Amino acid sequence: MKKHFFVCTLLLLSTISFAQKKSKKDYLVTLKTKYGSTHLVLYDNTPLHKANFIKLVQKKFYDSLLFHRIIDGFMIQGGDPESKSAQPNQRLGGGGGNLERIPYEFKTNHVHKKGALAAARDNNPEKKSSACQFYFVQGKKMTDDEVTLVAQSNGMDYTTQQRAEYMILGGTPRLDNSYTVFGEAIDNLDLIDRIAKQPKDSADRPKEDIKMSMTVKKMRKKKIAKKFGYKY
Repeated sequence: MKKHFFVCTLLLLSTISFAQKKSKKDYLVTLKTKYGSTHLVLYDNTPLHKANFIKLVQKKFYDSLLFHRIIDGFMIQGGDPESKSAQPNQRLGGGGGNLERIPYEFKTNHVHKKGALAAARDNNPEKKSSACQFYFVQGKKMTDDEVTLVAQSNGMDYTTQQRAEYMILGGTPRLDNSYTVFGEAIDNLDLIDRIAKQPKDSADRPKEDIKMSMTVKKMRKKKIAKKFGYKY
């Protein structure tokens, strides 16, 4: 029994040590458009969304897809596979429904501040996410009283920092506790503004196609923090 306990302890310590070594690096995603680029960090506590997104980026799934829905003061959305070869005036947003949805992973420490990366979804009661469509939050700056009113309706208990982010950066808190936020843009948030203000049709599709491409690489967390000022 003692020998078995000793072996199990060694295995556990080895697993913890491996996890600690592994956690020193993270995936950094680079998103490029004709209006500029931004870098993304995905959250460890939304592991299903993180793994799925990285897998798609590695497969070049998003390359040449469009930002097919933009609403200035709200968000920009992309990731519909049907947008890759879409004709002018074609309605988009329904693609990817054949892929298995991702279970809901909303965490209260990740809210819809400006720059937040979140998963789109339909009206399924489980709040499961689209396997490929996503959006970046633009939103608007809010007062502390406005954040309080939203918190009363969505059941959130915002921290002082989260309230400050909604007041200084802006965002869309009414989406909290309804959609999974699984990452964020960590630089060049003006890119979201530039895309959101483009001319669009009655279905919110940009009149001029806005294509994207993405790459991902592993980088030391310390390097990401130093280069982009991101805090883990």
